[in-house]
Amino acid sequence: MINTSMWGKALRVIPRISEQEWRQLDVVSKWLIATRAAVFIMTALAAAIGGLLAYRYGAFSWDLFVMSILGLVFAHATNNLLNDYIDHHKGVDNKNYYRAQYGPQPLEHGLMGKKEFLSYIWVTGLIALSIGVYLVLRTNYWTLMFLGLGLFFLVFYTWPLKYFGLGEPSVILVWGPLMVGGTFFVVTGGVWQNWIIPLSLVYALGPTSVLFGKHIDKRAADKKKGVGTLPVLIGEKASRYTTLAMWGLQYALIGWLVFSRQLGFSVLIVALAIPKLIQVSRVFSQPRPQEEPPGLAPDTWPLYLSAHAFTYNRQFGSLFLLGLILDVVFYKAGLTMLA
Repeated sequence: MINTSMWGKALRVIPRISEQEWRQLDVVSKWLIATRAAVFIMTALAAAIGGLLAYRYGAFSWDLFVMSILGLVFAHATNNLLNDYIDHHKGVDNKNYYRAQYGPQPLEHGLMGKKEFLSYIWVTGLIALSIGVYLVLRTNYWTLMFLGLGLFFLVFYTWPLKYFGLGEPSVILVWGPLMVGGTFFVVTGGVWQNWIIPLSLVYALGPTSVLFGKHIDKRAADKKKGVGTLPVLIGEKASRYTTLAMWGLQYALIGWLVFSRQLGFSVLIVALAIPKLIQVSRVFSQPRPQEEPPGLAPDTWPLYLSAHAFTYNRQFGSLFLLGLILDVVFYKAGLTMLA
């Protein structure tokens, strides 16, 4: 039976459900939960930013834009599924490992068999790949470079990149030049502008900060399992302050882009996120509590730093997108003089 209310819930949060509830779900609900669809908003925003920049540049194709979003979302979904499959196969997720505590992990929790789970990976991955090939055929062979890089990070993020402190840098590249820049390149039909790189980094540092928060949250568990994320390698305190530095760098990059007239003043609307930044900075300036603190939203723990980072990133990313929309409106109306 189709459960559209579960679709909406799975797109907002990672639902916690029982085995009996799982058995009653339709295939779309199961796919959304298994792929952790609530985090797709970060990918959709990256593609939206790339599309907006293409529109401002004056070369925009709706069908290429829609296909770019779909391709990136299905690629993200494939990576999440592959991540769970590899970690399950390597025994990382057994014995109620951190990842298995904050939401259903169908393979680890016995909700799905390996054969069924692999079918999810293959179907989702083939959809993503098919869209990628379509976009290559619609643009030029340089799009093949973006497709190849996407496949590389999709396949090798979980292992070996994540295991040797390269997962976090990979996310900066993927959610920045690859997603934002790649969408711009595809939607314009093969145009590239160098200012896309620093602008894309403004956004990419957000998802990376969320990942840092999650890896700090599960640092102790990762260390025991031999998963060498950056927080495991450099320690909790250095990781918390690295996250704060990334948020500061976002504002510095925006200031530089406005000062150099690559963007208009409208993007300074991100300053409205500063009160939230101050709030989460207080959280990140303190050691992570060992037990669930009072006042935390229900069904959040053991997510803590990552939950705060996600909330802030959602606000900052939305304001950044709004600022870019206003920038496009003013630019098209001839009310700004940009480089």
